[in-house]
Amino acid sequence: MSVPGPLAELHDLGVIDEVIRPLQAGKEAQVYLVVSKGAIRVAKVYKDATQRTFKHRSDYTEGRRVRNTRQQRAMSKNSRYGRKENEAAWQDAEVDCLYRLFDAGVRVPTPYEFVDGVLIMELIEDGSGNPAPRLSDLSWSAREAEALLENLVQEVVRMLCAGIVHGDLSDFNILIDPKGPVLIDFPQAVDPAHNNQARRLLIRDVNNLIHFMARFAPHLRRRKYGQEMWALYERGELTPTTKLTGRFRASEKKADTRSVLDEIQEAAREAAAQQEARGGPSKYAARKAKRLKEQAEAEAAEQARREKRKGQAKQRKEGQASQESSQPNGDQQPRKRRRRRRRRGPRKPSQS
Repeated sequence: MSVPGPLAELHDLGVIDEVIRPLQAGKEAQVYLVVSKGAIRVAKVYKDATQRTFKHRSDYTEGRRVRNTRQQRAMSKNSRYGRKENEAAWQDAEVDCLYRLFDAGVRVPTPYEFVDGVLIMELIEDGSGNPAPRLSDLSWSAREAEALLENLVQEVVRMLCAGIVHGDLSDFNILIDPKGPVLIDFPQAVDPAHNNQARRLLIRDVNNLIHFMARFAPHLRRRKYGQEMWALYERGELTPTTKLTGRFRASEKKADTRSVLDEIQEAAREAAAQQEARGGPSKYAARKAKRLKEQAEAEAAEQARREKRKGQAKQRKEGQASQESSQPNGDQQPRKRRRRRRRRGPRKPSQS
């Protein structure tokens, strides 16, 4: 077939030898089957931000950082340059995740090159050399579904231990080759250490897998792998080889927030004392002094306003009293209140 526009430059550079056919169209990219350096591979062309249908993108980009502070400020302000850098960071995220997960032993496609928004990576094949089917295209027995679910959960455990939550995992972005499942599509992946949505996204990912496999083995619906996994991760007890049971009971003990706040304040006081011992007030002490000063100034200003209002009221009262005393007694007659006459119709002429 003819070379599509987004792949034309890579074809001219020799990165791609031939474009065989379109393979798949997703909500954030178009995938082509290509020949690169003599091997059949996949070229993933990312769509422009205006053409993507990925919702709630801010939930996934929270906590992402770039090394250049100028880029970070521009991305925060959402300027034209910042939007361009944000788009580049969205595309770079998948490449970084693939390398990290490949090193962590997670089954993902091997990335080869990333040029001008096009990712060249391994083609996942079935047993006949054709592109591997998605999990959603296959059927399983109850025993196979349970074994496959345990395999998938173990891959998610390895991902979490590597510091990555997929964020959009489902039966549509899992390929099945003769060795088992292969996870794909990572541009929305989040870092659980810096994203407040990580727990919710992880549990949703795992629940998506459970609900799909429960079509073939209904007893799997009761499994709570996601909650169990996150609880172990929070306690620092999760390892890549941890075997989950699927059983989880939430703790009914209330969090002792007071003791946590006390520890934070104690640590801040210790840091302030150390800074003062080095010859200067700490940032904590300076902020506290500034806050107390602003509070005192606000209270003083409010007190001055009250005194001014009291003085004005007193002056008005004294002026009215002096005006009344200067008038003769005969003039001090109470005003008669004029009653508003009720409006009536025209008077009828008197009959004589």
